[in-house]
Amino acid sequence: MTVLEVEVVKAERGAPRAAFVRRVLRGAAGVPEVAARLPEGRAEVAVRITTDEEMARLNRRYAGEDHSTDVLSFVGSGEHVGDIAISWPATVRQARKFGHDSQVELALLAAHGLLHLLGWDHATARERREMTRLTIAALDRARIKLAAGRI
Repeated sequence: MTVLEVEVVKAERGAPRAAFVRRVLRGAAGVPEVAARLPEGRAEVAVRITTDEEMARLNRRYAGEDHSTDVLSFVGSGEHVGDIAISWPATVRQARKFGHDSQVELALLAAHGLLHLLGWDHATARERREMTRLTIAALDRARIKLAAGRI
């Protein structure tokens, strides 16, 4: 069994407590398919909850795209699975749009980012279905329910 250590940096005011993000990602690590891709014994993930402006800078620098996004994942190596950056303003906007709490949206984005770090993608319909299934399983473990139609 792998112990998932989660470091959370809140660079944006109003974001939920770090303990919430840790609970979500540790729950996700309990999904068998996710657990199978984590390093044996101990794994680390860093999460930065930040601004749209910082997300745009990161996206320009690392993806060559000149816009903000809701979540970015940066794969690490060894025990350090990687880093996840989440835009808190985008989280709040999307929560309003889909009719659920901003914590629910944050949980979705954190789980989504973790799946990307572990090699899942959503480029094809088959990949999207699998990523959706795993995201829902991860959120279920944290007792989080998405608004109907969110994914």
